[in-house]
Amino acid sequence: MEPDVSTGALARIDRLHRGLTRLVLEGGDLDAVAGEVARVLEVGVLITSTDGRERAAALPASLRASLAEVDLLTTSGRVRVERLEGRAGPATRVGAGEARGVRVVAGEHDLARLVAVRAQGPVGDDDLALLERAADLTALVLTRQDAVAEVEHKYAGDFLRDVFLGRAGDDGFVADHAASLGWRLEGPTVVLVAEIDPAPGPDAVADRVEWRRWQERFAAAWRQVLRGVDARIPVVDLSHEVVVLVPLDAGATSDLLPGEDVVRRVVAAVAGDKGGGRRPFSAGVSRPAPGLAELPAAYAQARRAVDVGRRVRGGGSTTFFDQLGLHRLIAMVPDTAELRAFADDVLGPLARDTTEALDLRETLQVLLDTNFNVAEAARTQFFHYNTMRYRVTKLERLLGPLSSDPHLRLDVAVALRVLDVAG
Repeated sequence: MEPDVSTGALARIDRLHRGLTRLVLEGGDLDAVAGEVARVLEVGVLITSTDGRERAAALPASLRASLAEVDLLTTSGRVRVERLEGRAGPATRVGAGEARGVRVVAGEHDLARLVAVRAQGPVGDDDLALLERAADLTALVLTRQDAVAEVEHKYAGDFLRDVFLGRAGDDGFVADHAASLGWRLEGPTVVLVAEIDPAPGPDAVADRVEWRRWQERFAAAWRQVLRGVDARIPVVDLSHEVVVLVPLDAGATSDLLPGEDVVRRVVAAVAGDKGGGRRPFSAGVSRPAPGLAELPAAYAQARRAVDVGRRVRGGGSTTFFDQLGLHRLIAMVPDTAELRAFADDVLGPLARDTTEALDLRETLQVLLDTNFNVAEAARTQFFHYNTMRYRVTKLERLLGPLSSDPHLRLDVAVALRVLDVAG
């Protein structure tokens, strides 16, 4: 239901409409829109993504601090738009004033949030009517910007894909073309690949259209976070994954892996507080690539780190290729059928995907971790000592003299890791 508006409000709506229409026709951006809305309504204005990431603002520092005081603004800068949900969200007290938000939509597409904050007094129905009109025109600006950005992002993604496939041209051409895109590619680089984790059960995606919307919001979050670090860092959406080329500081000295500090910082910023409908994701990071020629291998390493990290550590993990240990060596074997055959040969029936095999493999791993100390393994799995002795006997009947043959234990340990990687 449209809010009731006064005659004076109608005049303000008309003034705002004319001002915003002029901005749209002149190619004005979101910051200009926010500024015009703030001027006419005499409020602070934020335009955010659907999950609350700031895209434009005309907001005094005092009002920004007031939002943080009432926990409407997180430490990472995200606006808690879920507290202002709906086309006309509820008003929320902010000190002596109020905050109110509306959804910015175009057809069936939810594009953004428009939030107004008043330092003193309420954001009333008249103000809400203006916000509604401003949201409609903001949708036009966003639709135009997103259409142009989609073409630019696709072009950049196609170029980086060609680089990874080794068909983009010689190093000189690649460097020049990257510079024309505003990218920084000189010096050593690590490749980061991030993927949205599959949603389990009833939260699974019902159609490709919805999945694509998630992916677009995910890629936009990475671009926004990386702009705050260095606008020249390449960030591209390759359909099912986001790829980032993180430059390394040659003068940095740290006990961390190369690029680990900035990687963990940006991953934490993208993940945020999981509010606003954000999806969990996993990330993989390559070894340093000294130059452009090594980028294809680095991309393959990052891809492998994502896959193995999710298998071994579960979703929401960030895995560095150099941290994979034995998994790293196994991941370098291209023939997964041969890996699986090795696991089948060593583990026999324990390699099967049955409840009994899974249970015995868990016990076997505990025994390996405790160097076949039966008493300690029994305590770890909360088994009676005699129960663990029985399991050891059963495992040795299936696999051989594990407790006395260190070479067999090594083969079994490797085979268990192979199952982690190859499935």
